[in-house]
Amino acid sequence: MKLFTGIVFCSLVVGVSSEGWFSFFKEAVQGAWDLVGACWDMRQANYQHSTRYFHAWGNYDAAQGGPGSVWAAKVISNASEAVQGLLNQHHFGSSSCELENLNSNRKAGEWGQSGNDPEHFRHAGLPKEY
Repeated sequence: MKLFTGIVFCSLVVGVSSEGWFSFFKEAVQGAWDLVGACWDMRQANYQHSTRYFHAWGNYDAAQGGPGSVWAAKVISNASEAVQGLLNQHHFGSSSCELENLNSNRKAGEWGQSGNDPEHFRHAGLPKEY
């Protein structure tokens, strides 16, 4: 019953018809994969001051994938920020520096979700392969 209620609720909120669920789900998986890819690249690059670029880039890629992809990017980004916020508060207290980083990453993600160019956040020394 909970699953059915969740599907009906998501249909109303997101505006997906029963015929469009398969494509919506497919888009959502692709959007999640876009964020995972950006996270993977961020870890591989291991470049200081580049997190905003990768947040914007992953969300930008997801925004190109349709409504399901955008939905997944928003849900995953919000959940990630919530978990990071809780962990930072637990480990660091209410550090203004950590809160600034979270807000900065959130704004970069929103920038990308809006379809804006993630290059805006590229750090000068970040290798061109990213």
